[in-house]
Amino acid sequence: MLDKGSDMKVLVIAPHPDDEILGVGGTIAKRAANNDEVYVCVVTKGYAPLFDEKIIEQSRVECRKADKSLGVKETIFLDFPAVMLENVPRHEFNEKISEVINSIKPDEVYIPHRGDMQIDHQMVVDAAMVALRPKYEHKVTKILAYETLSETGWNIPNTTNEFIPTVYEDISEYLNSKLEAMKIFETQLAEYPNARSIEALKALAMYRGSTVSVNAAEAFSLIREISI
Repeated sequence: MLDKGSDMKVLVIAPHPDDEILGVGGTIAKRAANNDEVYVCVVTKGYAPLFDEKIIEQSRVECRKADKSLGVKETIFLDFPAVMLENVPRHEFNEKISEVINSIKPDEVYIPHRGDMQIDHQMVVDAAMVALRPKYEHKVTKILAYETLSETGWNIPNTTNEFIPTVYEDISEYLNSKLEAMKIFETQLAEYPNARSIEALKALAMYRGSTVSVNAAEAFSLIREISI
């Protein structure tokens, strides 16, 4: 049962717009309904000529609208170049991620799965883990990795890349909110059986739910938890 008096701060780090909905959308809606402060940090932005400028701007509008529909307090855009993160000085990249975490001081942080196919995801995870080292005054008490349809599970299968869920969030009451938020992302949606379709998203939630005998769930891999 939700504690309506909660004031936990939650940060979802998304390499690209819509990753937060795909991986954490139901949990975002659930945390917001619990009176938690939820923040989304979108790390990259597409730039011409690799990306169409109209699509870039439309996806930004969609991102803000989708996040807001779930109760996100603030969506932060860092504007690092999508699919070109390897050209960014590592110290600069790490510093910006650290600035976001130090500014928000979240209790709970969600990051991508490092075994994802997209290299942007892997680099975001590495930078986030540098910023999330438990040596600072503010300690994040829980870090979880989320799965992203069309990225998680498509890499070369091995023990390092495999997504192994250890935490399941019951989102039965929030699945429709997640799906409606994803529908806002017209620039990203595709027809089934594409992985980024409403049907695929719903199927994954139902499958993860059936694993723990609930109607719908989001699965996460627990990276670190500190009991205080």
